Amino acid sequence: MPLIYFLPPLATVLIWSGNMTINQLSVGAIAPSSIAFLRWLLALAVMTPFVLPAVIRHRDEIRRQWPKLALLGLLGMGLWQGLAYVAAETTTATNMGILAAMVPLLTVLLSALILREPPTLGGILGGVLAFVGVTVLLGRGNPLSLLHLQVALGDALMVVAATCYALYGVMLKRWSMNLPPWVMLYAQVCFAVLFLLPPYLMGPMTPIDSQNIGLIVYAGIPASVITTFLWMRAVRQIGANQSSIFINLMPLFSAIIAMIFLGERVAGFHFAGGLLILAGVIMAQTLTRPLARGLTSDKPSNAQQ
Repeated sequence: MPLIYFLPPLATVLIWSGNMTINQLSVGAIAPSSIAFLRWLLALAVMTPFVLPAVIRHRDEIRRQWPKLALLGLLGMGLWQGLAYVAAETTTATNMGILAAMVPLLTVLLSALILREPPTLGGILGGVLAFVGVTVLLGRGNPLSLLHLQVALGDALMVVAATCYALYGVMLKRWSMNLPPWVMLYAQVCFAVLFLLPPYLMGPMTPIDSQNIGLIVYAGIPASVITTFLWMRAVRQIGANQSSIFINLMPLFSAIIAMIFLGERVAGFHFAGGLLILAGVIMAQTLTRPLARGLTSDKPSNAQQ
């Protein structure tokens, strides 16, 4: 397989990792509710001239599928990114990158529960290993501190955010819709903007100025529109499974970017927790032989591939 095929997923994960630093830079410069709403409003404005004609052609299918599209927009755009902006106020970009790398593993676990996909040896062992890594990270090197609920709110919110995005991927696979990818994305973004509007109006509504406009533009165009295009291209060229493996690079990229632009220091528990999570995710994605085959016949026949 030509190496050029690996550039789209690599670039996507690099931009996503950069967005973890944007989350940190937004603290104090713009309210989480403001940047969460304005980034998707900007993305919607950029896509509208190109996608709206196709949306109009598929309006009947969108009308039939609107509840599913609304839930996908809430999970994948509203909660995933909205919670990340709130989390940035009480955790580091390095931690956010490490916890975001749990998405592939959580997707495997949720697929077993929701899609009735049989569990694998890698999924079980990898899940245990990654869980240990998460306790090391959340406990700042002392997992026993979790018994006293000594967990940073931002870290806990990132776990919830990663779970929401993993659930988004699972439901996207389960629900088959007769819509082109860009039309599906556009509809989801519309619903995300609607969901994020009330928190934005309730404030605090941060005015756009020279300090935060660059943050909004990065989050709204490269981290939203461009990454979507690159990720869809990656999935077409090398497949969803191989593409998702690149998400494992997020902890490394996030830590490097945070050290360069934020001056964050990587501690020993970052390495220990990150390596355990990374090993668990890789194990879950490589040891894929099912432990049981009886559940495969129960998989929904209309699951989106």
